[in-house]
Amino acid sequence: MKIDGRCHCGFIAFEAEAEPDAAMICNCTDCQVLTGGAFRVTVPSKLGSFRLLSGEPTRYIKTADSGNRREHAFCPRCGSPIWATSLGDDPKAYSLRFGNITQRAAFTPSRQIFARSQPAWVNRIDEIPRSETV
Repeated sequence: MKIDGRCHCGFIAFEAEAEPDAAMICNCTDCQVLTGGAFRVTVPSKLGSFRLLSGEPTRYIKTADSGNRREHAFCPRCGSPIWATSLGDDPKAYSLRFGNITQRAAFTPSRQIFARSQPAWVNRIDEIPRSETV
């Protein structure tokens, strides 16, 4: 399906194609640190379909424990994480950040990775009291 998205302030905008059942949750400690959250939900774009429509992100090259290097892109104005991708030329896939995608209601994660790093309370999230406001 065709998707589009933007950062929080709207400076960065993009479009791509992605499969709704390809979304996944990453529980690794790098994703926890890079998001400030318990995990990250990503949506991989179809190979060669990603297109940056506006803005120029700040790029950060992260070297994983495995030695793999990945480019992470963030909005230089609001700090929203936008994507991660391999180094090198297109065509390539982009791991888009679920929260930036306009059509995010169409995506449900189909798998989790690095589950050993998942906080224990995530499995009990329905037990945590909730409300519609603060």
